[in-house]
Amino acid sequence: MSKLTTMASCLALTAALTACRGKADESFDYHVDRFEDIEVLRYQVPDFENLTPDQKRLVYYLQEAALWGRDILWDQNCKYNLATRGLLEDVYQNYNGDREDPNFKAFETYLKQVWFANGLHHHYSMDKFTPRFSQEWLETQVSNIEGEPRDAQADAIIYKYIFDPSFMAKRVNQAAGEDLIVTSAMNMYDGVTQKQVEDYYAALKDTTDLTPISYGLNTRVTIDNDGKVIEQQYKVGGLYSDKIEKIVENLQKASQYAENDNQRKTINQLIDFYQTGDLKMFDEYSITWAGDTASRVDFINGFIESYGDPLGMTGSWESIVNFKNNEASERTEVLSSNAQWFEEHSPVDPRFRKPHVKGVSAKVITAAILAGDSYPATPIGINLPNANWIRAQHGSKSVTIENITQAYDAAAHGNGFNEEFVHDAETRQLLDDYLFITDNLHTDLHECLGHGSGQLLPGVDPDALKAHGSTLEETRADLFALYYLADPKLIELGLLDNPDAYKAEYYKYMLNGLMTQLQRIEPGKDIEEAHMRNRALISRWAMEHGAADNVVDMVKENGKTQLIINDYDKLRELFGQLLSEIQRIKSEGDYKAGETLVEQYAVKVDPELHKEILDRYATLDIAPYKGFVNPVYKAVTDNDGNITDVTIDYSEGYIDQMLRYSAEY
Repeated sequence: MSKLTTMASCLALTAALTACRGKADESFDYHVDRFEDIEVLRYQVPDFENLTPDQKRLVYYLQEAALWGRDILWDQNCKYNLATRGLLEDVYQNYNGDREDPNFKAFETYLKQVWFANGLHHHYSMDKFTPRFSQEWLETQVSNIEGEPRDAQADAIIYKYIFDPSFMAKRVNQAAGEDLIVTSAMNMYDGVTQKQVEDYYAALKDTTDLTPISYGLNTRVTIDNDGKVIEQQYKVGGLYSDKIEKIVENLQKASQYAENDNQRKTINQLIDFYQTGDLKMFDEYSITWAGDTASRVDFINGFIESYGDPLGMTGSWESIVNFKNNEASERTEVLSSNAQWFEEHSPVDPRFRKPHVKGVSAKVITAAILAGDSYPATPIGINLPNANWIRAQHGSKSVTIENITQAYDAAAHGNGFNEEFVHDAETRQLLDDYLFITDNLHTDLHECLGHGSGQLLPGVDPDALKAHGSTLEETRADLFALYYLADPKLIELGLLDNPDAYKAEYYKYMLNGLMTQLQRIEPGKDIEEAHMRNRALISRWAMEHGAADNVVDMVKENGKTQLIINDYDKLRELFGQLLSEIQRIKSEGDYKAGETLVEQYAVKVDPELHKEILDRYATLDIAPYKGFVNPVYKAVTDNDGNITDVTIDYSEGYIDQMLRYSAEY
């Protein structure tokens, strides 16, 4: 394409991007429920009605396959979660007393928290929820449930799990110097220590293998009867077989409505993986999936992201079913088609750059269903496969989930955040004009190019950064996105129409990393979650290293800490410097340097600033965390049971959806 033609299309693209924020349906009620630190929203699935009949059937069976994996995640999060959920739901549904009673209201709130977190531990802090009702009250309610006698011993363990704060206290522990497996409540390891696991995988891995499997991705590590460390696979005939069989059954039905042979091959390879547990087959599936850029309907389904494993190896089960937003995807296609330029101009050492960027594809999608570790809280962008060698040799697929970002944006209008935390009217106007666009572009760059950039040096173990791997990988992708968001190349490509637009994202990012994300942390706690650590690391490092030039300042005005960015150009330079170092750490597998950065900048919290932020948020009544209920898809059938159409309904509430999922899946 000639530059003249490119610039002409860019003007239209910029106008479309600027207008996209206004596409929210103002009559649509995004708000569903609010409790504790959580707000539950709903999202629209625009353009679903315009899919072809076969595409609708494909979405229907893929979303059924997604919903059947729910209990896998619950059990992965802790081995007592499913039994506890069953007891709590029995009490809720059989309670005959006053539902306005304070004990019952406290119980109901607790159950809502548990549903949202897919278990008894907060989805971000990883700390166990504290019930505001007594064990005696709960035991009384359980004793009133009619039916088969309960197992008193099993119930005693459940009561201990709920009420003993020291028992299974933290789902994923990342505290330096502790045995991260023994002190974590997650159910991906059983009866083994961190050293046993690390020694086990060290003996398995071949450092000369240039195409290594993702060790431990679909297994639980335990001890056999002879005291030997072994892996138990998640597969048909293995762990979670009953649920995986249902997933496979619906994938087989979905395969009949595949849009093309490549998509059908992708689905069938995933089925083969589920039936065998063979991680080589998972790699084959991942390669085919990454190469399928022609299909409009798409999905992820399986054991994928490893944030739920303190060692960053085992994948938590998740699924998202989606279809391409053709109009909005123009911007991501512009980025992916220029991937080689971005790689070549990266501020990192040339040794760590990919000489040839292969197969980078990107699109904006409309989520149709969220499931597993992507529900109710969900990512806003995805870049897969995770295997470094597949990205290098075969490419990757990146998505930005714009109907989710649209729901967040629509729900946040008028909440008073900018007036409270953004320093001046000029910056508030900049955020109002450009934050939605630059936030989405940041996600595009993070997922499409950031995760797919760079390369490991030969012989470097992909798991060399161990417990800090997830934090440092998210740091790397965020820095890549931040660095290029301010690049004139985005103006040239027509993705932004104002050279100062990037400042909206820079301000929001630094404000979040230095101050406002602290609302998500309980007093006295450290920062635990990988994405929060990543944002803190970047923001604090940049502020400290820009102090001599007063690049970023935090000042007290009328008793309130305010963020002021004095030099956006130098801030971009700092982002580039840190990106260079983080890429070196990853490429060389320099665990010690990575650990030092994380522990120095990403973990500890200033208690005085923390209290101030919590107090200021309290005046706004903004929920720190948001998630979603799913729409309900209903198959319309003829007299022979054949699906003739699929309808979509948005009316299901939060409690009703959770109880229905427990009953049906």
